[in-house]
Amino acid sequence: MGNALVPEFSVSDWRLSKVFYCDVLGFECAYERPEEGFCYLRLGDAELMIDQIGQGRTFDDGYLPVSYPFGMGLNVQIRVPSVDPLIEALANINHPLFLPVEEKWVIDVGDGESGNRQFVVADPDGYLLRFCQDLGMRSPTA
Repeated sequence: MGNALVPEFSVSDWRLSKVFYCDVLGFECAYERPEEGFCYLRLGDAELMIDQIGQGRTFDDGYLPVSYPFGMGLNVQIRVPSVDPLIEALANINHPLFLPVEEKWVIDVGDGESGNRQFVVADPDGYLLRFCQDLGMRSPTA
């Protein structure tokens, strides 16, 4: 658990979320507290936590999501070596993509453009996950 920023998602069913993240997307469970509905997940260098609403410690007083989709206005980017295995895993369970696969290039500091191949998917509670793979650098387009 070495990342400086690790999001925690309040979820409606932590076991369902754990299955989605681990069995479908390939995250590993670093540790969990089942009695609290909590799980710390890792995929490569990416880390996130899921926490069951109403079980264990909770951030109430107006800070909990009240209806689907949770996390409105937020998406998290997760860098992976390749997006293809994730796209295939999601297709195998007929889970739709929120935004289709695309390439995005941006002018980088210096003389080139850096690119990502990416897509966005919603988890079972509607949190948006942007998976991206690095496409490297290219010369700027005219």
